[in-house]
Amino acid sequence: MSHFLPSGIQNMLPDIIQLVYLLATGIFIIGIKRLGSPATARSGNQLAALGMFIGIVVTLFDQQIISFDYIIGGILLGSAIGAFAAKKVEMTAMPEMVAIFNGFGGGASALVAWGELSRVADPTILAGQDLVTIGLSILIGSITFTGSFIAFGKLQGFISGNPVTFSGQNFFNALLTIVSLVLVGWLAFDPANQLIFWILFGIALLLGMMTVLPIGGADMPVVISLLNSYSGLAASMAGFVINNNLLIISGALVGAAGLILTNIMCKAMNRTLGNVLFGAFGGDNSDSGGPAADTDKTVRETTAQDVALQCAYADKVVITPGYGLAVAQAQHVLKEVVDKLEKKGVEVKYGIHPVAGRMPGHMNVLLAEADVPYDQLYDMDQINPEFKSTDVVLVIGANDVVNPTAKTTKGSPIYGMPILDVDEAKRTIVFKRSLSPGFAGIDNPLFYVETNQMFFGDAKETLQDLSQALNEV
Repeated sequence: MSHFLPSGIQNMLPDIIQLVYLLATGIFIIGIKRLGSPATARSGNQLAALGMFIGIVVTLFDQQIISFDYIIGGILLGSAIGAFAAKKVEMTAMPEMVAIFNGFGGGASALVAWGELSRVADPTILAGQDLVTIGLSILIGSITFTGSFIAFGKLQGFISGNPVTFSGQNFFNALLTIVSLVLVGWLAFDPANQLIFWILFGIALLLGMMTVLPIGGADMPVVISLLNSYSGLAASMAGFVINNNLLIISGALVGAAGLILTNIMCKAMNRTLGNVLFGAFGGDNSDSGGPAADTDKTVRETTAQDVALQCAYADKVVITPGYGLAVAQAQHVLKEVVDKLEKKGVEVKYGIHPVAGRMPGHMNVLLAEADVPYDQLYDMDQINPEFKSTDVVLVIGANDVVNPTAKTTKGSPIYGMPILDVDEAKRTIVFKRSLSPGFAGIDNPLFYVETNQMFFGDAKETLQDLSQALNEV
């Protein structure tokens, strides 16, 4: 395209392209920064997309493109699929969609590296550092691809959410990692040997599967954020492969952001990343099929009318949502309940645990869909000091993140995990299908304390009953 420009502009074109790349990078960074708050996340996502769009246009203008037919076709097809998926995906399936997007991002980076290696008739003319980045891009991208689709399968339910392990698995995974790194070096030393490439490619795909299979459902938020980081690192490697500064920087930013988020998720569960990856912790205990609770303990069951009376005459009500709210698709009914309480003069806040749901920010996205005001959403550190002055806490679909065992029982697998201190409130009401445990697979003593009541049933149905009962209070 550049040969149609005047010679003066052609001479300045490399500098102009780098300046536009710098502008696109700045827009992308601002967009990432705005993703840190629910109030600015939407505009941040749009800004980041704009930055990448500018980068794509400039890259196409910079490169010697012979035909745009396939490129335009790919853009139109991909845009249509993305728009359809974004419109049709249910909020409960948002983690699965994020996992798929991570996988496609990693796979695309691996394909870029493969294409660059195949483009050169004689790979031995490539510089050593280029061959290393090609190998790393294939390795990280392939791990991300298969790992993400295993995560998708676990979240979707056609792969068991329980840890899938065998004797010596950690040793086997470590061996695969070492062999993969050796093959990256071997590929840089002997790039003409196609067999090395295909062995590396196959082992990387296998390593991605073997890394995620032994991780239980309780750790899916960490896995999602870690795979997001991997996809960013793979993109950054692909940027080195094709010598594209924007891709290098944007990929590094996504990789760093994903690692920071992964660290936040681990701290929120009082776990190390190594324990998440190799501990085989947690399972897929659904609310209707998990182990039975302790039947010798007293459970105080309540009704919609009783809950309505307690909430309507309370000064402050805090709602702590969990994945069960998403499963029941009850966020809009919950908003109706809160609106009615606010009309009665009740102060209502939402307490959000960092790992509530199955991906980072799942509850924030869920409540935002129901038009819950951002200033009513409080993270764990903000809301915990307020529970002592709270009259009623509605625990809707949450379990492990409100389990007092994390504070009291040293032998518990969740001991030391920061939780929402709902047990300090005057009254807790747990909306739940049954007394079965959450992903951690342990009973919750909160269910049996005198200040707690259980409101059994589907979250959407019980909230609808509560909304109706509030009309009569």
